[in-house]
Amino acid sequence: MKRFLTLDDLSPKGRTVLLRADLNVPMQDGRVSDETRLSRLVPGLRELADKGARVVVISHFGRPRNKEESLSLAPVAAALSGLFGRPISFIADCVGADVEKNIQGMKDGDVVMLENLRFYPEEEKDDANFAAELARLGDIYVNDAFSCAHRAHASTHTLATLLPAYAGRLMEAELTALERALENPEHPVVAIVGGAKISTKIDLLNNLVRKIDVLVLGGGMANTFLAAQGLPMGKSLCEHEMKDQARAITQTAQSAGCKIILPIDAVVATEFRPNPPVETRSSDSVRENEMMLDIGPESVAMIEATLEKSRTVLWNGPLGAFETPPFDQATVKLAHKVAALTAEGKLISVAGGGDTVAALAQAGVDEKMTYVSTAGGAFLEWLEGKTLPGVKILMDRAVAIRQSGDTSACAAG
Repeated sequence: MKRFLTLDDLSPKGRTVLLRADLNVPMQDGRVSDETRLSRLVPGLRELADKGARVVVISHFGRPRNKEESLSLAPVAAALSGLFGRPISFIADCVGADVEKNIQGMKDGDVVMLENLRFYPEEEKDDANFAAELARLGDIYVNDAFSCAHRAHASTHTLATLLPAYAGRLMEAELTALERALENPEHPVVAIVGGAKISTKIDLLNNLVRKIDVLVLGGGMANTFLAAQGLPMGKSLCEHEMKDQARAITQTAQSAGCKIILPIDAVVATEFRPNPPVETRSSDSVRENEMMLDIGPESVAMIEATLEKSRTVLWNGPLGAFETPPFDQATVKLAHKVAALTAEGKLISVAGGGDTVAALAQAGVDEKMTYVSTAGGAFLEWLEGKTLPGVKILMDRAVAIRQSGDTSACAAG
């Protein structure tokens, strides 16, 4: 039995569905500059509308201090309407009598979007009265914002306790992918973890090494582990103060039977800029005036061989300074390898984190992985083994609805 209810369990015709989305999208000159999150929302939104729901889309946007016009969701509603292919009305508030009156005038299949939830400070305070005001607007709650699930806010937490609560298609896909990659994976499982600092990923690493078979480290993070082994790092990005933590994670991995792969060679330069003179040398021979800026070809070959023998890969973080050529080469090559193995059905590939998504897009393989999460903080907290309030409440509510026998909003059968 599924741990949460989904749209498959919902009979929405004629009912008002509060759809919690994450519409916190990039804007430039008053227009949406990246529609990824909007396009991912559209299939679930269309499904609800096609089934006759009256869909009320709710979301936060930015971090308003007052009700700044620049943080209104009005232009986002227009962009979403364009992708949806049908009109989406915008209501310039998110609670109150006027909002209720507008929603009462909706017909089956209509979609409206409410104004920025964070225009009310009660949203981030998980205020019960504010959640109750939102609940009065609908019959059913659907959370399709996994990327906000690590926050216990009124619209992601308490609201779910006041209405029959379901996971939307995006939420369902995210949870299914993450459970498939980490909770119930096909072994061997390899995690590729890169990025600048070990200090930001200690909890993540400690959790991963207890659950996976191989941990591949790259980026500045790997430098700290190499330094903990006594290797010279020259001018490389390295958190020397974190060497004890690196040793402790290594010990935990050994106790758990998890192998850690560190770079055996590196692409080095004496200055960090696009296309400087570079050399490739072994990881134990970096000179005082040099910095490691990407892993080398022998390291890439070693990781590729590991991937060939794996069934599941979890990827978070680039392996070098990928924004600056030529230090993107290892990340791009391994991204193509993962994509190829995924296409051949040999590998389940799940990736996430802002830099990771950007790196995979740069490599042109972001749509060739099994699943790429755009969730950011929620994705990382899940990898750290933390309980996400927005997910837990959906699971709790599924249990409560099943125990109560309240099938008024559920699909027949």
